[in-house]
Amino acid sequence: MCGRYVLVQKTEVIEQRFNVTAPNYFNWKPNYNIGPGTYAPVITSENPKELQLFQFGLTPFWAKKPMYLFNARTEGDKNKDNNPEYSGSKDIILKPAFRKPIRSQRCLIIADAFIEGTTDDGLKKPYLVYLKNKHRPFAFAGIYDKWINEVTGEELLSFSIITTIANSLLQKIPHQRAPIILPRSAEAFWLSNKTPLTDITKLLKSYDADLMNAYPIGDRIRNPRENDKLLIEPIGKYLGTVKDISSSKTIHLQGMGNRKKYQE
Repeated sequence: MCGRYVLVQKTEVIEQRFNVTAPNYFNWKPNYNIGPGTYAPVITSENPKELQLFQFGLTPFWAKKPMYLFNARTEGDKNKDNNPEYSGSKDIILKPAFRKPIRSQRCLIIADAFIEGTTDDGLKKPYLVYLKNKHRPFAFAGIYDKWINEVTGEELLSFSIITTIANSLLQKIPHQRAPIILPRSAEAFWLSNKTPLTDITKLLKSYDADLMNAYPIGDRIRNPRENDKLLIEPIGKYLGTVKDISSSKTIHLQGMGNRKKYQE
């Protein structure tokens, strides 16, 4: 699953990276602990040139009350044991909550990094996972829906991150699932409603583990009210390959609120 992620880029940076414009009323503040119920930036297939704030945790249009479905499994009801070698059907297209959005209501979910806990201990033992070479912000593959409260008439726009089997890096945590990160070249393809469904489902695969890294962080991230840059301080060794210190390039986690140098 992916129930927590990080986005601390300024609106202007997001606009430039994704070639979109935020409306005048857009109000985004950096967030180190985005979780279900939080409003966060998305770009939708309906308005691919506009940056919007939707609620994390999808409520299908037909629901009687809010549901907060924050993840949508690529395999649907298949692969319940999360076999990392699974190569069967992608039954997300059959799930009642997701079959309409995956066809016509797709979105890019903007992130700098995400948080995963271990399979056994969850966020008691969390890791921050990010893309190497300063590839941030990036986009998760997402779906969204519009729900109308029958009592108040209030409209709720909400989204879910699509997940798949864990790649080799996530398995080291160990964690059984991974959010789908779209290659930059596939972002417009994902948003276009002209893209055939068969081509959309081909994008639902694990990201290249060699392009990612992860490190353990403190469990204060479990509290959804906590939100500061110290949440993503490393407290242990990196899981991925680190270059030899004598020849490696050190980087600042620029835009992630951390001025300490780390190894890529």
